[in-house]
Amino acid sequence: MKFNDDIFVYEWTEYYDNNCNSYYIGGTAQVLIDPGHARYLPLLLDDMAKDGVRREDIRTIINTHAHSDHIEGSLLFNGSDVKIALHEADVAFYNSEANARLCRMFGQDVPRIDINLILHEGELSLGDETFQIVHAPGHSPGSIGLYWPRTGALFSGDVIFDQNVGRTDFPGGDGNLLKQSIVRLSQLGAEFLFPGHMGMVLGREQVKRNFEMVVQHVFPYI
Repeated sequence: MKFNDDIFVYEWTEYYDNNCNSYYIGGTAQVLIDPGHARYLPLLLDDMAKDGVRREDIRTIINTHAHSDHIEGSLLFNGSDVKIALHEADVAFYNSEANARLCRMFGQDVPRIDINLILHEGELSLGDETFQIVHAPGHSPGSIGLYWPRTGALFSGDVIFDQNVGRTDFPGGDGNLLKQSIVRLSQLGAEFLFPGHMGMVLGREQVKRNFEMVVQHVFPYI
């Protein structure tokens, strides 16, 4: 679905299997955020094609974290010119026994992905656009929020959702760190919240209220 001139939203709404929301940013950035499970990538690419976005229009894949339901589809871009990005802390987690144990919990092997763009806290230039990488651990050691200051768009992965937060009981999770990360993201003043699961939160006041609700009503249970 075309959200605006530059942002395309592909929400995962089926309940029979776990997969993530995916997002595409067009213009000169040409970045796919969280391709999801590999088995559903052809469906995602078909939906993108209906919006006029070709596979060849993907220059960079930014994975908000290393969990398979977000990153696995990246492996289908191995050996291409597409940059596959992950935060440095989740690169270490991705290669760890903890991640292998997590994958086995879901009956999977660790997907073999050629991660060739290591993300760090701070600015990231893609085309003519400048984004901000916010290291936001807690759901995983290297989870990020991808913030686009020009538009006020925050892609939060599994750090924060609409009225909920990402799990902290998986290997590599940490409830205290997650709460700190959510507070950091709340200070960005985002106008749009595009999470890894569930629906979008639209409007600066609505995003602010969502952060406040999570802090007040969800934090006590983390």
